[in-house]
Amino acid sequence: MKNFLLSIAIFLLFSFKSFGHVEHYANFNYLEYELFRNNQPIGYHKYDFKRDGNNLKIISEVNFKITKLGVNLYKYFAKSEENYENAQFSSYTSKTKQNKKDRYVNIKTDQDKKNLIIDGSSYKGKADKDAIVGTWWNHEIVKAKAQISGISGRIIDQKVTFIGKEEVKIGDKVYQTLRFNFKSSDKSLPDSKKLNTDIWYQEDTYLWIKAAFDKTGHWEYRLKIVK
Repeated sequence: MKNFLLSIAIFLLFSFKSFGHVEHYANFNYLEYELFRNNQPIGYHKYDFKRDGNNLKIISEVNFKITKLGVNLYKYFAKSEENYENAQFSSYTSKTKQNKKDRYVNIKTDQDKKNLIIDGSSYKGKADKDAIVGTWWNHEIVKAKAQISGISGRIIDQKVTFIGKEEVKIGDKVYQTLRFNFKSSDKSLPDSKKLNTDIWYQEDTYLWIKAAFDKTGHWEYRLKIVK
């Protein structure tokens, strides 16, 4: 019962202190995360926040590779652009190269701004406007019933569980965080498509600190640079 009440309190805290979507991130201009697989560094994920009046553009780049005995077993590169107008989502585009496979997604709002229109390599069609692109930096994702794959446009219905408050140490820095688990609501999905990821957000700023999941190894994103 105590954990249940704490979960409600945390969700209310996120709802009332989020300042309407992305405005809470006004002090962040650049975020960089180091990506680890089985505790070995394999690449990075960078975000550039560019502002023009009431418009916000986030340029993201992900680059990593898995090698064994000097041979590249897997290479991944993705670049995306996420746009907000007056703190409201307006569009998202991305292109991804997974080894030799190309994937993409383009997302925009319809004319009435009631739905999202998705053109992706895995899904083409409409989505509820309350669905959010799964780019993790935006803590609003903890309140969404579904997230949209930033790689292919696939809609992922999700269940979000507040795990608790945790102290996270990265290098010589210690962060007071709120830990959430994101899991696919659809249990009929094959394991390769199921979402099961833990995300840690800093308690006082909601800055994304860390992510972790298990899929052909243990993967972690760890905050490296904040500007």
